[in-house]
Amino acid sequence: MRPYLLLTPGPLTTTDSVKEAMMSDWCTWDEDYNVGIVEQIRKQLVELATSRPDEYTAVLMQGSGTFCVEATLGTAVRPSDKLLVAANGAYGKRMGVIADYYHIDCDVMRFEETEAVDPARIDTYLTAHGEVTHVSVVHCETTTGVLNPLEEIASVVKRHGKVLIVDAMSSFGGVPIDMARLGIDFMISSANKCIQGVPGFGFVIARRSLLEQCGGVARSLSLDLYDQWRTMEDGHGKWRFTSPTHVVRAFMQAMAELRAEGGIEARHARYRENHDTLVEGMRSLGFRTLLPDEVQSPIITSFYYPNAEFDFKDFYTKLKERGFVIYPGKISQANTFRIGNIGDVFPEDFRRLTQAIKDIEGRKAF
Repeated sequence: MRPYLLLTPGPLTTTDSVKEAMMSDWCTWDEDYNVGIVEQIRKQLVELATSRPDEYTAVLMQGSGTFCVEATLGTAVRPSDKLLVAANGAYGKRMGVIADYYHIDCDVMRFEETEAVDPARIDTYLTAHGEVTHVSVVHCETTTGVLNPLEEIASVVKRHGKVLIVDAMSSFGGVPIDMARLGIDFMISSANKCIQGVPGFGFVIARRSLLEQCGGVARSLSLDLYDQWRTMEDGHGKWRFTSPTHVVRAFMQAMAELRAEGGIEARHARYRENHDTLVEGMRSLGFRTLLPDEVQSPIITSFYYPNAEFDFKDFYTKLKERGFVIYPGKISQANTFRIGNIGDVFPEDFRRLTQAIKDIEGRKAF
């Protein structure tokens, strides 16, 4: 069932048991599905995300993670509101693009792709612009692998009394986050990231008191986060439109496997060890990391091309033949490639990867 390992930030390598969970069909109207699966997932997601689960609720949404980002911005930010987006990569910039589509009054605070978002700049901006109502930021920017200082950003945003929206697409489930402690109001992620499910839906964990105020705000039918939530609340797990039943059932299995591993703390430790093993091996072969260690996430790691003659397509093909699939780079200022550390992969896989790279590149073994 595994022609190769996906060393990418999602879709990623999943367990055979997660794949096998998709082998049964489910009726979207049946209580065994809605109450027995969907409602259990919603409850468990909130419990994973916050130390005060009574204050939060979870909404599942068909589509990719970007669907959920758009649903959140289009439902939580009113036409009369003003949004500040802190962006240091493609996914932060995408929130600005979504705001433009919805004609939201929005300023995008831009940072270099290789630097973390600076909370002090946000503080200065909010001091000068009291009209801002919402602030949004990406926690782990997979453009490069930067892990933004979420705790410090949240502290600034809440001190100014603003609504905080966090794209935790590539971090939730793999990096500990307590929404209540930090004051996060909306947090967005996807089934095919650190929970280690398969693509097909995303989810938003929201402060219940704020989401309850969002009725009638959405400018999209399919992406009306409030109406999706209201239907799930009133229908005990019912989706408004056709649910990706097989994917949802696989996600429930993935959630069980996260618990069996020891929860988010244990998974974070494994991802951290994966990253450390990868970086140690790659540096021993002469590869340089794009980011300084202090801003690097354990989710995905970017490396410079080793020399001007480096042919990424040839490198990619040879690695795939050896059982590994990696990612091309996504920044314009340097030639890079990226290797994901998340999914059902372990330090030994990264030792095998660096040995395969040594064989391909003819470099000194670590």
